[in-house]
Amino acid sequence: MSIKNSFSIKDLENLSGVKAHTIRIWEKRYNLLEPERSESNIRTYDISNLQKILNISLLNNNGVKISKIAAISEEDLCNKVREVSSIKQSNALALNDFKIAMLNFDQSLFEKTYNKLLAINSFRDVFLKEFLVLLTEIGNLWTTNTITPAHERFISTLIKQKILINIERIQNVTPVNDKVFALFLPVNEMHDIGILYLHFELLLKGYKSIFLGSGVPMENLIELQKLYCNITYVSYFTIEPNKEEVHKYLKCFNSGILSSRNEQFHILGRIANEMETNKLPKSIVVHDSIIGFIDKF
Repeated sequence: MSIKNSFSIKDLENLSGVKAHTIRIWEKRYNLLEPERSESNIRTYDISNLQKILNISLLNNNGVKISKIAAISEEDLCNKVREVSSIKQSNALALNDFKIAMLNFDQSLFEKTYNKLLAINSFRDVFLKEFLVLLTEIGNLWTTNTITPAHERFISTLIKQKILINIERIQNVTPVNDKVFALFLPVNEMHDIGILYLHFELLLKGYKSIFLGSGVPMENLIELQKLYCNITYVSYFTIEPNKEEVHKYLKCFNSGILSSRNEQFHILGRIANEMETNKLPKSIVVHDSIIGFIDKF
């Protein structure tokens, strides 16, 4: 198994949120970290240094002065982190553990962290308060080359498994609302965690939710109209349709799917949020977040 165990100071900045300049100051003044140095004096840090800076950042962000942090032992540092996290009900400790699990492809640590959260929270709270934050940070880490696509896929797959398990627990419950939702991703769009979670939420609220998955051609949706009236369509645009094609796609969707039956299409995701919404017909609704969508229904 290939485990990432060497990090640049920029990696530490991206993972902890502590600026590289501040890390250098803490390192020099308090000897908080012990980097290895190349012949050209470039610092590299191991996984223990990463764990330590994550813990230091958590304490410092919760009001513990860096001089006090520097004076305590490694064992006491970990105990102090658990104490502060418990008092503040902070999700930062779990977030740090999820990051370490991702970097080391450590499923056991992921499961241990998840089960601790689930012991005192609903799955809904774990996803909205923990996983959403983690996924946002993962997106940033991937774009800065701190992690690889393999890291992203590893952690995303584990999160997706948890959503599917919770969907299975409630999907056989008879809907109590007449409204019908059809959830899908367009052709070439494969980022399905968001749309899967929306499926869970709609089922939880007692709606009839039909999950079609990814890569669904627009014309296939006409088949649903033969069986159901007043369908609300929902999709997530992360990479497709792209910026150049999205308005054309929505125009075709409106004329080909919506207009004849006075139905609605709700969209979320990065591409959707970058659109000029004032140009959209009233039948197409853009939501800036999963929580925004949930609150709508």
